[in-house]
Amino acid sequence: MRPASLDDMVGQRRLLSSGSALRRAVESGRVHSMILWGPPGCGKTTLALLLARYAEAEFVAISAVLSGLPQVREVLAAAEARFAEGRRTVLFVDEVHRFNKTQQDAFLPHIERGSILFVGATTENPSFELNSALLSRCRVHVLESVSVDDIVAALQRALDDGERGLGGQGIEVDAARLRDIAGAADGDVRRALTLLEIAAELAADEGGRITETTLAQVLADRTRRFDKGGEQFYDQISALHKSVRSSNPDGALYWFARMLDGGCDPAYLARRITRMAVEDIGLADPRGLQICVEAWDTYDRLGSPEGDLALAQAVIYLASTAKSNAGYVAFKAAQADVREAGTLDVPLHLRNAPTKLMKSLGYGSGYQYDHDAPEGIALGQTAFPEAMGERVYYRPVERGLEIKLKEKLDRLRASREQARGEG
Repeated sequence: MRPASLDDMVGQRRLLSSGSALRRAVESGRVHSMILWGPPGCGKTTLALLLARYAEAEFVAISAVLSGLPQVREVLAAAEARFAEGRRTVLFVDEVHRFNKTQQDAFLPHIERGSILFVGATTENPSFELNSALLSRCRVHVLESVSVDDIVAALQRALDDGERGLGGQGIEVDAARLRDIAGAADGDVRRALTLLEIAAELAADEGGRITETTLAQVLADRTRRFDKGGEQFYDQISALHKSVRSSNPDGALYWFARMLDGGCDPAYLARRITRMAVEDIGLADPRGLQICVEAWDTYDRLGSPEGDLALAQAVIYLASTAKSNAGYVAFKAAQADVREAGTLDVPLHLRNAPTKLMKSLGYGSGYQYDHDAPEGIALGQTAFPEAMGERVYYRPVERGLEIKLKEKLDRLRASREQARGEG
């Protein structure tokens, strides 16, 4: 059921719409080397085959998972021979991100000479997985996950096609069941067709009708796409973190559930959730950190699935409570000053003086013991190296507990400035 023309492809309307740059290039046969980046089953291989067909070129496919440098050199040598005879080669490299830098570099001179039209397919972000030399010689095209409606259209086409599909086999299925299959495919047309084929085989023993009972067997082990180490993983943890930051507990809970469903280690989520408490909630609600640590401890004691609920409740609390990144910003500012100012001496009045020699050198001289000062604070005493002067890093926001902290610190900072001015 692989499409024989661009019009047969489902999905990818943005990339292959009438009049788009890529469609014009393909239909005219003036194609360029490219990287096709998209999820499984979205049409990367199909598009590469169509490129070769429209360009009247030889199609050669290799897999970076199965091929090494010797096989790559053999394929390139054959392409060079065809090029010398005036014939073109579309070299399709599946999972191109699996090749290391040396293997990727092997294609460069052949792309430059035009002896191959290079088409690399990847499910990973090319910015991270492919070297810059290869990227500079290829155009990156982003393919999208195929929608349920488009997958339903592909399934219906397979049911109607008597030559390549299931047409003529007497298979009956209603629209609702087709949508069930399309939804279970999770954006992957190839997977949807496989599920339909399995369902049709089961239905053949039941009068040819694909029923809800039939699909219960076929879709029993349905799973969602999730790459534990790839870009999708980091996109989802980013979505979880940003939903918490935006005080959207419903969105945060959705992404938390998505990651658990995809097989993410709950211990990793516990660590990241605790990070959210100190970065985005901070001192606006110190209970946030306490709740996260307790949820983490609960998960360690109970494990999954019982302990998952403790982490879910921590996510809900963090997303619902007051937010402040003032502590995070203050710490970063202090770190920046440490890097820029170098190793400045500790002021004498702040130094420890455990020996007579140290005391004779002035260590601790002039120190004011705060508990003996009015209100328990020596306002005229500085806390920074003399070369720096006083700095303000921590600026509490007017949310949650930090409202009170802000009032107190604003008052103290004003009093300190006044005390130093009088001095």
